[in-house]
Amino acid sequence: MNLLSVMSSIQSQINSAGTGTGAQTDIMDTVGTALNVVFGIVAIIAVVMIVIGGVSYATSQGDPGKVKKGKDTIMYGIIGMVIALLAFAIVNFVFKGL
Repeated sequence: MNLLSVMSSIQSQINSAGTGTGAQTDIMDTVGTALNVVFGIVAIIAVVMIVIGGVSYATSQGDPGKVKKGKDTIMYGIIGMVIALLAFAIVNFVFKGL
């Protein structure tokens, strides 16, 4: 048996159960909401890191080590923000397809 047939079998068992699609929709909505909250928190943390990096960069007074640390913090904050936004988009795309 391949993975697709197993998933199809599980889906048919869920649909034929007495719960109907109402319970399945409730669970999917709850999971989707929880994931959106997590992605929102990650995005807020990324913005805070960008601000911290900006303050560190602005107060470095030309010290090459502090300038590099500030730039790296800003870059990693932006990377974190992009990853959070992509994860949010992927999860919402998948949940809309179900």
